[in-house]
Amino acid sequence: MNIKNLKNTLTTVILSTTCFINSAHAGLVVTQDNNANTLVSNILGSGVSTSNISLTGANNAFGTFTGGASAGIGIESGIMLSSGLVTSAVGPNSSTGTSTSFGTPGDAQLSSFAGNTFDAATLTFDFVSDGGNIFFNYVFASEEYNEYVNSNFNDAFAFFLDGSNIALIPGTNTPVSINNVNGGNPVGTNASNAQYFNNNNNNLFDIEYDGFTDVFTASFSGLSAGTHSISLKIADTGDNSLDSTVFIQSNSFSDTQLNPIPEPATLAVFAVALFGLRSRKIKK
Repeated sequence: MNIKNLKNTLTTVILSTTCFINSAHAGLVVTQDNNANTLVSNILGSGVSTSNISLTGANNAFGTFTGGASAGIGIESGIMLSSGLVTSAVGPNSSTGTSTSFGTPGDAQLSSFAGNTFDAATLTFDFVSDGGNIFFNYVFASEEYNEYVNSNFNDAFAFFLDGSNIALIPGTNTPVSINNVNGGNPVGTNASNAQYFNNNNNNLFDIEYDGFTDVFTASFSGLSAGTHSISLKIADTGDNSLDSTVFIQSNSFSDTQLNPIPEPATLAVFAVALFGLRSRKIKK
C-alpha cells in the first residue's frame, strides 16, 4: 500500500472512531456570515493589526465553520470564501456536481491569469505586522475535482499580498490550483503534486467537495515597515458552474506561524491508539 492510500485508509478510521473520542466534533458546521469585520476578527492572530476591511460578493458566499477536524480537512475552525453557497460544504459527498450560480460579477485580477471569472468572493483589508512577517493556514476544495483536472475549467483563487499571489505550493513559486494539485484525471493518471491532494469521490471525508488540498500555509517574510494590503479571492472560472471554497484557519493570520491540527492520518493513528487503550482499560 502506498503512502497516499495509507493516509486515506487511516483517515477512514478516524472518521469512524472520532465519535467515541470527542462527541463535540460531530461534523462540519457552517454558518453564513458576510460581516467583513467578523470574518477578519475570526482569522486574526498575534502581532497583527488590521484596518480598511471590505467584502465583495454574494452574501451566501461567505461564512464561518467549526468541526473541520472530524470532517477530515485538517483545520478545526475558521472562515470560508466560496464561488457558491458556503453551506453546501457540509458532508457527506452526495453529488459530484454541487453548484450555485449567484449571477454576480467575476474578478478582474483573477481573470487576468485564469480567464473569464464569475461569482467572485473577495475579502480585502490592510494590516500591520509587528514582526515583519505574515502567515496563515488554508485548505482549497472544489467540485471540479476530479473530472476537470487538466482542463480549462479551473476555478481560481489567490491571496494577493500587495498585488502578488502568496497561495503557493510549498517550496515553489507555483500557484495552488486544481491543475497544479490533484490526483490526475482519471485519478492516478497525469497527477500533479498528488502528495498534497485528498480525493473524496469515495466519501472518505465528511464534506461535500470531491477533492481538497492538504493544509497549506501562505506566508511572506521580511515585510517593509508600515501598512500592507491583502485580498483573499475566489471565483468560478470558464463558466458559473460547480462550487469551490477556500477554508482559512481561525487565529492563524499572524506574524508567527500557527500550526494546524495534525493531518488526518496522524489523527487516525492517535485515535486508534487512544480508543484501543481505553478499550483495554474497560476490559480490566
